[in-house]
Amino acid sequence: MNSSICEAIKNKKVISFYYDGGVRIVEPFCYGCNTKNNDVLCAYQIGGYSSSGNPDGWKLYIVSNMSDLTITNKSFLGRRDGYNPADRRMVNIFCNI
Repeated sequence: MNSSICEAIKNKKVISFYYDGGVRIVEPFCYGCNTKNNDVLCAYQIGGYSSSGNPDGWKLYIVSNMSDLTITNKSFLGRRDGYNPADRRMVNIFCNI
């Protein structure tokens, strides 16, 4: 488990990391393990690179594919339409808003 992700979630801090071709800037909401036994982060992307060309919105990231994670000084409210704290894509939740 990545304690930095839980720290960012607890303190409602935006994080940035390199993922699949570019830097992503996200509001982290839920961190856990999915049905394929991968640690995953459910986050709302607010900026940075997107392979789909649409950087804004809800995304699920495989934590082992993330690198250079940084907790920024920017805070977020911890509320977003569409957030589900009981995300069914996760079989075990380590931390969430």
